[in-house]
Amino acid sequence: MISLAPLLIRDASATQDGGRVYALTHRRADHRPYFFLSYAHTPGYGGGSDPDMWVERLFQDLCGHVMAMTDLPAGAAAGFMDREIRSGEGWSERLGAVLASCRVFVPLFSPRYFASVMCGKEWYAFEQRAIHHRARSNQPAEAIVPALWVPVPPSQLPGPAERLQFNHRDFGDRYVSDGLYGLIKLRLFAQDYERAVYELAKRIVSVADTVRIDTGRPLDYRLVPSAFGPPDSGAGAPRPMRITIAAPTRHDLPEGRSPEYYGDNPQEWNPYHPAAARPLAYVAEELVRSLNYQAVVTTFDEETGRPEGKQAPSTPEILLVDRWALQDEDCRRRLAAFDAENRPWVTMVVPWCRDDHQSRAAEAELIEKLERTMPVKMRQGRAFCRAAAKGVPTMEAFGQILPQVVEAAAQQYLRHATAYPPATGGRHSERTRLMGPMGLMGPTRFIPDRHDPATDAEDV
Repeated sequence: MISLAPLLIRDASATQDGGRVYALTHRRADHRPYFFLSYAHTPGYGGGSDPDMWVERLFQDLCGHVMAMTDLPAGAAAGFMDREIRSGEGWSERLGAVLASCRVFVPLFSPRYFASVMCGKEWYAFEQRAIHHRARSNQPAEAIVPALWVPVPPSQLPGPAERLQFNHRDFGDRYVSDGLYGLIKLRLFAQDYERAVYELAKRIVSVADTVRIDTGRPLDYRLVPSAFGPPDSGAGAPRPMRITIAAPTRHDLPEGRSPEYYGDNPQEWNPYHPAAARPLAYVAEELVRSLNYQAVVTTFDEETGRPEGKQAPSTPEILLVDRWALQDEDCRRRLAAFDAENRPWVTMVVPWCRDDHQSRAAEAELIEKLERTMPVKMRQGRAFCRAAAKGVPTMEAFGQILPQVVEAAAQQYLRHATAYPPATGGRHSERTRLMGPMGLMGPTRFIPDRHDPATDAEDV
């Protein structure tokens, strides 16, 4: 008798019918909402009807199509919108839970949408899941499907929206010119509306079934930053931020250090291997860009070629330091010189992996070298900046603390850039354009830190 066991698929059952064998794959039931509809609430006016009733109709139409296109059981939520809970108890927790589990994020573009801090928080919370998914798998994870409620000129789009690769014309020319609001309000365009909503639902289901972003840890929706920048920062104007990597390559490692964490250049350093499959520089770049910054990645060798210690800074900066780089005498000397220049607009982050046995074995020695080499950076800034300099043990912790140190660097940049104005008579237009969006930034409130009077006064 021939065994059928090798023919069975894992998590599947097999049946025989007339000598034929069928392998029936059973996926684990996934009843998460297919989409989260993110929209800007329209304020009431003139005592008339609810201005958001048309958004709710769109939501119900999308849910109907999604239910028809999928095998969701009765009672399962096809989508989610926060129409009923914004003013109720526990709305922040519920929003955080849904944003951590929904399969696709559908932002409803309009001028009001990109002026909304709440919408920016929703976008940011969902995008963190995609960033960490890419960090772990090094695979694409684009699960944002935008929809046009009211057409928005490209010049008014913030960086995160501008970078989306999406062809709205797939949903019809009338949709592009008038948006869903125009189509839903005018009976003349009823067929165009039906087509656009049907195509949008198909795209949602397609993305949900192919991308499959992991469920994340719920974030406190009230405390996360906005993906569009602080209020009044100006959509379409990403702020500058430099990310500098101080790490060896696999060709110049200290004796005994494993090359599995390194590549052919410092940008390929991956301290959280094997939990993360993507180099840290690219993860940091995505995290910075998710805060509506224009990120530029450089190496410490390039950085030291641009002395700014006694000059007005050109941009805020995050310095990512591998403690193993301190084993190189020349690198240690250059880091010490950099530290002595006291650049408060440069915030240091020291990633280290608690599962890296070599780093754990050498931790005491490497920490002592870093404290002797860079005493200013080790003690500079507020509590979360000092925590970042002492060591960030996991990719998740890195993602949590980076928004805080980014905004701290940006605030220090603003403080010190204005302290050194350009010489009178010079051309100021470029400097003004660089500083403009940053001058309106508010304080970071991602993870509150304890007030520290000893350092908050000067942040140095």
